[in-house]
Amino acid sequence: MSHDDTVFDEAPNDAEGDLSEELVFEEDAEGVLPDASEKLKKLKEKLALCQKEREEYLNGWQRARADFANAKRDEDARRVETVKHAKESVFIDILPALDSFDMAFGNKTAWESVSAEWRKGVEYIYAQLLASLEKNGITPIDPEGLPFDHHEHMSVESVPATSPEEHDKVVGVVQKGYRLYGKVIRPARVRVAHHGEAKS
Repeated sequence: MSHDDTVFDEAPNDAEGDLSEELVFEEDAEGVLPDASEKLKKLKEKLALCQKEREEYLNGWQRARADFANAKRDEDARRVETVKHAKESVFIDILPALDSFDMAFGNKTAWESVSAEWRKGVEYIYAQLLASLEKNGITPIDPEGLPFDHHEHMSVESVPATSPEEHDKVVGVVQKGYRLYGKVIRPARVRVAHHGEAKS
């Protein structure tokens, strides 16, 4: 046999080896597919679990944020109420001084007996005091001529009405009342007219 013939005879063997390797590769590829599918399934499950945990963490964070905002709002409201109550205590102590001004102004004979300059100075001080109190939420209740309101007025005397239209109206203020931010901290003490027989 010649050298050329020997080489020719070996060629089919190499082809068979290549075919064998190709068949083995195909079998490996078929064997790999179930593993990849299983891995993909596990990855999807893991992703779904991560998404669920993320949603839970996000919801928890949002709830915590809302709880914090609510707690802060409640604390701010309590602080405002504390300040209001502190002011109320101070203002109630100031009210007798305001009553003294009203009594002085109400005594026309005594008030007009002093010099005009002195009266002007006292009236200016009184106006400043009222303006300062108003900035802090204090407003007077001076209801003369208005219908009697038991929420803001305290009747200390009933007097005969001069007309039917005057019935159950305030015809005199004995002592002014005051509100703090709309809340009555002292009702006005008033005289109330009644049509017909006066009531005590």
